[in-house]
This record gives sequence, structure tokens and C-alpha cells, in this order.
Amino acid sequence: MEIQSIKNRFGIIGNSAALNHALSTAAQVAGTDLSVLIVGESGVGKEAFSNIIHALSSRKHNPFIAVNCGAIPEGTIDSELFGHEKGAFTGAVDSRKGYFETVNGGTIFLDEIGELPLGTQARLLRVLESGEFIRVGSSKVQKTDVRVIAATNKDLLDLAQAGKFREDLYYRLSTVPIRVPSLRDRKEDIPLLFRKFSSDFSEKYRTQSLQLSPDAQQLLMDYPWPGNVRELKNLAEQISVLSTEREITSDMMRAFMPNGQSRSLALVQPAGIPIPSPSGENKYDNTSEREILYKLFFDLKKDLNEMKQMLYDLTNGGGNFSHTPAADNYSSYPVPETNVPQPYVPQGASSPVVIHTGDNMAQHEEVEDSLYLADMEKEFIVKALKKHKGRRRDAASELGISERTLYRKIKEYDINE
Repeated sequence: MEIQSIKNRFGIIGNSAALNHALSTAAQVAGTDLSVLIVGESGVGKEAFSNIIHALSSRKHNPFIAVNCGAIPEGTIDSELFGHEKGAFTGAVDSRKGYFETVNGGTIFLDEIGELPLGTQARLLRVLESGEFIRVGSSKVQKTDVRVIAATNKDLLDLAQAGKFREDLYYRLSTVPIRVPSLRDRKEDIPLLFRKFSSDFSEKYRTQSLQLSPDAQQLLMDYPWPGNVRELKNLAEQISVLSTEREITSDMMRAFMPNGQSRSLALVQPAGIPIPSPSGENKYDNTSEREILYKLFFDLKKDLNEMKQMLYDLTNGGGNFSHTPAADNYSSYPVPETNVPQPYVPQGASSPVVIHTGDNMAQHEEVEDSLYLADMEKEFIVKALKKHKGRRRDAASELGISERTLYRKIKEYDINE
């Protein structure tokens, strides 16, 4: 099947050589039953390639199912994939078929395959090698005929070296690897994609189509697009809805891009935290807002812990402590030569500050710090979910954690999305 026919049929936009090569490989491998590993960054459209492979295969009239491995909790993923028997675990009130059983004869797409637990990886390897699986809580071996297409945005060999992914499973999955190029590697396709998205949204929202000036097109092509096609589509939708002008210039485009400018010049910098350059001007550091906030938070926690330790030493060290600038505020208050903790009154205070010492103090601080960290973590998660309107995958990417970890944290903190 010709590449252009595939593009027309599945709505693929672009003419870059890397994209055409990926489509050609998908078309060639579709007629076989080989396992396929689709590799690419988040947002490049890996699931679209799985649909193409299935639709062009001899299994096209049989079931197809896409499973996000990172979105299923670790404790239930075996049950989801392979099924379970009644009473296999708490809550298993009935027997249940898994995806490999219900999709027998069809195709299963395992997205974010790198998030699979090691135990589940062993079960999957057995399916790939012999077509056999066992339900959770059963000893009966069952057979299935399912083609597996997997996708990942991680380097599975690096995970294998770190002991987080089975190397034998990697080689079994990647019989035919397909690398989907990132958007910054196919810059010539960006104006075409933007035009297609803006046209779709103008029809959806009943507005006039957008027109890009040459400098606006160049700005889009210079931007690195960390969110790839998904990010470009979101930008096109924002402009289609919010812009009062239909002729978009580069200055107007910057108003909708992160921090009002192209990330090719700088990454997002939180307001109020300028980073001085050697020339005296305020430049933006290549650090995300989230990373800076985390650094400030942990630096503050470290300072608090050092202050607690200093106060503890003052009340229990018998006055034998090294002179530091931080201790100058307390130098006018003698520390008793006794093991009994005494209250002290800092300069300008009207009442003594009681310092608790011993094991109770350590336990109190540990619990207090733990609760404080939990509150901060919950706050970050709530803000990320709110920012991305409940989209867990985007929120997890923002927080720098896996979607499964985010799901567990939502349950742990009882967060209402």
C-alpha cells in the first residue's frame, strides 16, 4: 500500500523522510504476526501506528484493544491482562476474563510497556513465546492467539541494565522496531499540522480559519515542542478559541506560547526569581518552574533542620559550641552547665521558647517533617491535576512521575479529581 494512501486513510499529516520511513515499516510489517515495538517521545502519535498495523493486517476484522500499562495499578494489572478466578484476591467476587483472553485472534496494544512490573513482564514473555497464560488464582494453562504491539517513550535497554525491565522481553518485543520521529525532527511538517488543526477547530467552533504570517511560521518551526503533536494541537485550539484576529503574527503567537516566548530561547522561569547573568541582565536558567520550586522547598527544609539542630546543641551542649554567625543572636544568653534543658528567651521575645530534647523530640520532628512533606506533595499533585484539567498522563509528566505512581498517590491522599 502506498504511503500517501495510508496518510489519506488514517489522517496522517506530514512529508518528512523520517515519518515516511516509519509509515513504510508499519505497512510492511502489518501483514505478518511479528511483535512490534513502537518507540518515540510522548505525544508523537504512537497509538496511531498501532491502529495502522492492525487495520492493514489479516486480523483487521478481529478485536483490537489499547491498554495503557502506566495507568493500571500494579496490584491489579495481572488481573486486567490475564484475568482472575473467583476468590483469587479480596474483591474477586466472580471470575473474570483478561484482555489476552477477550482479544483472542486480534491485536493488543500495550502502551507505556516500560511501566510493567517485573512479575507481569514474565507472564507477558510466556504469552509471546508460547501463547500460554494462567489466570490469577488458577493453575489451568490457557492458550491465546494475540498479536502484541508495544510502545514506549523510554529506553528499555537502559531500564534493563538498571534491573527494571527484562532484557529477554525487550528482544522478544522488538522483533520489528518502529521509531516515530519527534516534532522537532520534522520541522517542515509543523505548518501543515497547524493548518490542519486550526481548520478542524474553526469548523468545530464555527470560526474563521487561522492564517499564519511567515514570521509566525518560523517561530513555530524554531520551538522545540517537548509535548510534540499533542502540544501543537492544544496550541492551535487555544488560538482558534481565544484569538480575536484570524491573521496570526509572531508577536500574537508568543502570547499563547509558554511564558510568552519560544522555548528555543528559554524554558519557563517562575516570576519573581530572576537569575543574574555575568553581564548584569536577568537571563532565564534552563530549569523548569517545578524543579526550582522543589529545590527551594528542600533547601528551606534543610535550613529548618539545621536550625533545630543548632537549638538542640545550645540547650544540651553545656555551652561548648563553635562560634558561627547564626549563633550570634544567642551569644548573650548563657547556656547552663547542666543536662537539664532550660528555657531561653531570644532577644526581643516576651516569653521563653521551650526546646524539647531527647528521643521524643526526634520522633516529633520526624512525624512533623513527614506530614509536612506529604502536605506539600499532595498540594503539587492537586495543582498539576487542576492545571491539566484532570488529565493524569499530562499531570504525571508535569510532576516527573509515572502515571501509575500518580494514580497511587491520588488514592493515598484521597484526592477528588
